[in-house]
Amino acid sequence: MIVPSAVEAMDAYKLLIGLVVPRPIGWIGSIDADGVRNLAPFSFFNAVAATPPTVLFSPLMQSGAPKDTLSNVTATGEFTVNMVSDELAEPMNLTSGRYPPGVDEFELAGLTPVPGVEVAAPMVAEAKANLECRVVRLVPVGREPMNSTLVIGEVVAFHVREDLLDGTRVDQAGLDLIGRMGGPTYTRTRDMFDMERPT
Repeated sequence: MIVPSAVEAMDAYKLLIGLVVPRPIGWIGSIDADGVRNLAPFSFFNAVAATPPTVLFSPLMQSGAPKDTLSNVTATGEFTVNMVSDELAEPMNLTSGRYPPGVDEFELAGLTPVPGVEVAAPMVAEAKANLECRVVRLVPVGREPMNSTLVIGEVVAFHVREDLLDGTRVDQAGLDLIGRMGGPTYTRTRDMFDMERPT
């Protein structure tokens, strides 16, 4: 048995991300108060409510300061989630670096920014699906040195490539998303199987 309080924070973090797998990736687009774009992936991300559709992601503090994404969504109250399909793995990874404030990760990774319709935050044009979101609540969680903030957002618009939709059913194989494992490891969602729920 390993008790989190008995080990270094980084060791507890490594156990957590090595065991809670695979994790979906929220590729978060945001802008700062001056309109400078930011794009960063978060694997502490998920859907958490249906009515209204609601997602959350959780940026960890970085060297004792909030990441650019957290600063941006705090200032503007808006963000986008851009789904990461297999062919976008490399550009997504490029945007995960620790860059100084003011660096435009869209430009850095050779991606096309598209402004949202309902929010001003930018979307990744190359993504097969995007969510436009408004911040509902910011919830501080944990303690230093690896504390974080839950960013809870209401989805105010869905964008899905038309060939992936059958009504509101999404073609999972066509979406071809990747997920995050522990360390530098990722997984593909191509090995799928169905099970009917018991009645």
